Amino acid sequence: MAALRSSKTPDKSSKTFIVAVNLQVPGRDNHSAVFYFSSKVDEPINPNSLLHQFIHGSDAFRDSRFKIVNKIVKGPWLVKTAVGNYSACLLGKALKCHYHRGPNYLEIDVDIGSSAIATAILRLALGCVTAVTVDMGFLVESQSEEELPERLFGAVRICQMEMSSATFVDSATPSSKVLPMNNGGSENEDD
Repeated sequence: MAALRSSKTPDKSSKTFIVAVNLQVPGRDNHSAVFYFSSKVDEPINPNSLLHQFIHGSDAFRDSRFKIVNKIVKGPWLVKTAVGNYSACLLGKALKCHYHRGPNYLEIDVDIGSSAIATAILRLALGCVTAVTVDMGFLVESQSEEELPERLFGAVRICQMEMSSATFVDSATPSSKVLPMNNGGSENEDD
């Protein structure tokens, strides 16, 4: 968010770009886990890159390319078995995603409740979420040899999340909570 604020400062000519991934978690109380990934300050995204095509492409293109890779680092056997120790998924095809594009940002809202299978796995994982550590990486899938290698545009590690620590962000929507996340990192796509 500091990079986004900095890029809006009138005396800055920053080319910082933010990609926000909002995982919308259904339940008795709706939650969102939002991850922000920033390009390097004053280093625009290469116009020849797959990430640039994703940002400026259509929602259909985004749906066909938005991919998550994850690994259960620590957790009960049942969760590891249901999710798999390592998995990859085209989120745009498996779940309903909504894309919101601004001049220096792209927000991706991922509706986990749009899939009965994803909701069932999530309910299982939420039952023991305080004992789970998961690494998640987000990328644009390559679909031809010319687009290789694939590169993460962002990655996070979620460690023993406490759902009770979620806070309301907007009083206009009191049934939505946001989980505080202060761990994670990002990588910039250079080409």
